[in-house]
Amino acid sequence: MKASDLFVQALEAEGVDHIFAVPGEENLDMVESLRKSSIKLVLTRHEQGAGFMAATYGRLTGKAGVCMATLGPGATNLATPAAYAHLGGMPLIMITGQKPIKTSKQGQFQIIDVVGLFDPICKMSKQIVHGNTIPSLVREAFRLSEEERPGAVLLELPEDIAAEDCTAGIITPHKRHYASPNDVALEEAVALIKTAKMPLILIGAGANRKNVRSALSDFVDSTRIPFFVTQMGKGAVDERSSLFLGTAALSSGDYLHCAIERADVIINIGHDVIEKPPFFMEEGGKKVIHVNYKSAQVDQVYFPQSEIVGDLATSVNALKDKLAGEVKFDRSYFDKIKLAIDEHIEEGADDDRFPIIPQRFVADIRKVMGEKDIIALDNGMYKLWFARNYKAYQPNTVLLDNALATMGAGLPSAMMVAMLNPERRVMAICGDGGFMMNSQELETAIRLGLNLVVTVLNDNSYGMIRWKQSSSGFADWGLEFNNPDFVKYAQSYGATGHRITSAEDIIATYEKAFSAGGVHLVELPVDYSENQKVLIDELAAKVCLI
Repeated sequence: MKASDLFVQALEAEGVDHIFAVPGEENLDMVESLRKSSIKLVLTRHEQGAGFMAATYGRLTGKAGVCMATLGPGATNLATPAAYAHLGGMPLIMITGQKPIKTSKQGQFQIIDVVGLFDPICKMSKQIVHGNTIPSLVREAFRLSEEERPGAVLLELPEDIAAEDCTAGIITPHKRHYASPNDVALEEAVALIKTAKMPLILIGAGANRKNVRSALSDFVDSTRIPFFVTQMGKGAVDERSSLFLGTAALSSGDYLHCAIERADVIINIGHDVIEKPPFFMEEGGKKVIHVNYKSAQVDQVYFPQSEIVGDLATSVNALKDKLAGEVKFDRSYFDKIKLAIDEHIEEGADDDRFPIIPQRFVADIRKVMGEKDIIALDNGMYKLWFARNYKAYQPNTVLLDNALATMGAGLPSAMMVAMLNPERRVMAICGDGGFMMNSQELETAIRLGLNLVVTVLNDNSYGMIRWKQSSSGFADWGLEFNNPDFVKYAQSYGATGHRITSAEDIIATYEKAFSAGGVHLVELPVDYSENQKVLIDELAAKVCLI
């Protein structure tokens, strides 16, 4: 059969149901093969949109999302989604086209070394040079992409290879099972925990990549050890728990770090050093037990003394069984810290100022969104406020990127969430800067018939960099811009636009938008003056409880 038909059959064998793409002429054989297949082609308005949607599919399902682009500029536009998946641990398959490799019909027009370009940010980057190698390369691509630690894979399919005849058969996928943890490692960890005077549990992104909610919740309930989370670990255990201390949105200096600094043993479940460090280790300081699918990547601030390597849920259950019940230690200090943190988060939650301060809009959005509803955040100052102040009740209900931390991913990610979860409320939360980087995907969202609310937090500037500029003592300069009329902008695509004009409008506006269905954009003017007051001045002045 034709190689492109074989390629699509290999994708079908892997369970692929959607491909997100901006095709070019070098992909036309693939497009024709997709037309005759069970796979739905989702056309986006920019390759970044296709890549971010596919990566988010991988993040939520554990199965590699697939995107496609042409050669040259089409391929280079996938570089950011590739890095997004590479650092964020999201399984992603990218298929790119290329000019014929057996004969040249256009010289070097549009040709760059795409395979070499993507190699540093992919688990595998390969050019297909014969149709008969397609089944093995597709199977290997999915295996590598989905195995821990998940990431991106690129396959380049030149147009003459796509059109050639081949005879190879499909390789059937098989299920991957991870090893159970070593008994010696478990006993070593148990000894550290039982002799600890102030143990803490840290839950990271790996606990959200695979659904280990039941094992984690049982471990926390059984041991009664307080826990905190990284930004990408939010929701792995219900944050309404009396044992939840907070999110390490900053690396140091926050109220939560009073508890972290006092801890003598930290059980670190599902975290790696790619995400911003939730604490810093130092020689002779606290001991760390690393629990993950893979061994620890050691650096200057992370060098665990004990490692439990294997399937995460199996490891957590085995550790719970060996501890055999509640761990005895004095929790009174952690209880005081939790009370202080909870009181701090409530400050400003009912503040009526306009433009709206972050504490108020985070609190109101939490009221609007149900237990299983999902927010997908772009990158900006508001991400810190949501990480600190918004409690997640279920796994993967707060999607944010604290690995590559790229702007422009919020809207496409939320679109993928809405496709996969039509029964839930889904909200994209973007700054005005990040939204405009991929705002054209509003058209895609409407064409797909999604139910989605897009919040645009408007401060007419690159707010996070402006905050960093101020906190570094530099003059406030060079980071402000003008915006379109966001309500009219939304309407021009066929979406419904709303503009918040007072704090009391927030909840009513969102309820109206969600009840109506379809795509809605809500412009929310924000006042970020609280950044300096709360995240710099107050934290600098705080004194940890005794």
